[in-house]
Amino acid sequence: MKYLIMMYPNAAVLDAMSEEERNDLFQGHGGFMEKIKASGEFVGTLALAGVDQSAVVSVRGGVLAVTDGPYAEAKEYMGGIYVIDVKDAERAREVAAMIPDAAVEGLGIELRPVVYSDGFSS
Repeated sequence: MKYLIMMYPNAAVLDAMSEEERNDLFQGHGGFMEKIKASGEFVGTLALAGVDQSAVVSVRGGVLAVTDGPYAEAKEYMGGIYVIDVKDAERAREVAAMIPDAAVEGLGIELRPVVYSDGFSS
């Protein structure tokens, strides 16, 4: 079963970390990916640019409207995703807990089952 793991960084938390701590956190993702690739559970990953590069697009009455910034104002924002394919929900939780961000107070990891996908093969 496929699961989407969403990572929610918090700029204040990251800024409070030393450069070494941030580097360890980011490099930890490489080790995480090696483990889940070796287990055959890795499907894909995406890292997203910061919210300063985001835009909200809507069409109202046939007129395109674009505003700068994220859809929702929050300290946390979606920073990236992993898609995994695992045997069950328990294993999905175990895999999500291996992500370095899960061990840092103030950084969020959200896990959701995928009910439909197209383009992410395992």
